Amino acid sequence: MRLSLGEKSFQWTNNVVLTLFALSALYPFVYMTALALNEGLDAVKGGIYLFPREFTWVNVSTVVTNPLVQNAFGISAARTMLGTASGVIITGICAFGLSFRQLPGRRWLTLYFLVPMLFSGGLIPYFITLRDLGLVNTFWVYVIPHVLNVWNLLVMRSFFENIPDAIIEAAEIDGANTLRIFWSIVIPTSMPMLAAITLFTAVFHWNYWFDGAFFVNSLELKPLQTFLQTMLANAEAAQNLRQGANVQEINDAASKAVTPMALRMAVVVLGTVPILVVYPFLQRYFVQGVLIGGVKE
Repeated sequence: MRLSLGEKSFQWTNNVVLTLFALSALYPFVYMTALALNEGLDAVKGGIYLFPREFTWVNVSTVVTNPLVQNAFGISAARTMLGTASGVIITGICAFGLSFRQLPGRRWLTLYFLVPMLFSGGLIPYFITLRDLGLVNTFWVYVIPHVLNVWNLLVMRSFFENIPDAIIEAAEIDGANTLRIFWSIVIPTSMPMLAAITLFTAVFHWNYWFDGAFFVNSLELKPLQTFLQTMLANAEAAQNLRQGANVQEINDAASKAVTPMALRMAVVVLGTVPILVVYPFLQRYFVQGVLIGGVKE
């Protein structure tokens, strides 16, 4: 099919605009990577936009070998894996239960979940609740309060409701119970949606710094993003990171060239790379989800 001049012009303009948006989103990461891989004192002079002018691994080595960063990275990784797994499973089970139209009190249960999402009790009541539950200054404050996400619950419920009733009824006739139907039929059918929810939940847990800053006092329990937020807000924290690094294999001249700004950029890059690595493996499920949502019985 031949495109008209107007259609070709629109397609070309659309491609240019989307390319510019993509570059504008990618450039900050490229800029931070260039600063992280550039000698600290040289980067202070400015003029670095795309590539490092004085390439060095000192900044990255200083961050990677620091025990505080290693511990914070481990806390973030454990939180992301446990929080994502528990959040998707528990939210999915609740959403599957609410997807049954014959469930007694279904509308009231949905309203019960919806009201707290729209109206919060405030930070102080939330802190008191966490304290009374014994979660303050523990690792589980990162996981337990987030096992049920109401927005994800509504998305999952809507998806489960679109599964043909004939499939569920056929499984029931074959003797499958509700749990077997959920694991053997609903989960495989909902993989595109679950992959998207899993990615969004993992990104939330990996990037969330607030609870680590206000509900945890122990430095050993601080996640990576809270550690980074402290470095960005406090230049002294970055200087302490530089002084506490294991730089035995780095010569004195190179270690002196490490600056707080270069360390910040190195930590930012370190905190961004894991999500960038995981995302391409789940992207194909998004396309499948769009196609499945466009097919009607």
